[in-house]
Amino acid sequence: MAVRAIRGAIQLDVDEREHLLASTRELVGEVMRANALSSEQLISIIFTVTADLRSEFPAVAARELGLGDVPLLCTVEIDVPGSLPRVVRLMAHAELDVPRAQVQHVYLRGATALRLDIAQ
Repeated sequence: MAVRAIRGAIQLDVDEREHLLASTRELVGEVMRANALSSEQLISIIFTVTADLRSEFPAVAARELGLGDVPLLCTVEIDVPGSLPRVVRLMAHAELDVPRAQVQHVYLRGATALRLDIAQ
């Protein structure tokens, strides 16, 4: 079994707690669905948010999905002028028995602009 990194991102409409939590749950759920992941396969998830998101930690949403025993970390993305606003990103590390090229990265809503080459 190999350790693989899975990337994902979602752009929020507003910085409101419930919207951030619902959007993060959507992102995590889609990453898990697209890669046929169980929580047992997850090693850790690192979340980043753009500097304009302050209403809640994305890890709260992951815990709400039952991932409380998965190590979770939240941090702020580099605030590059002109970058896409209101984005939650994640990098999940998981045990996956697939080649790296078959890992399904997930970019939702406006975050598809970040990776047009692989956005779903």
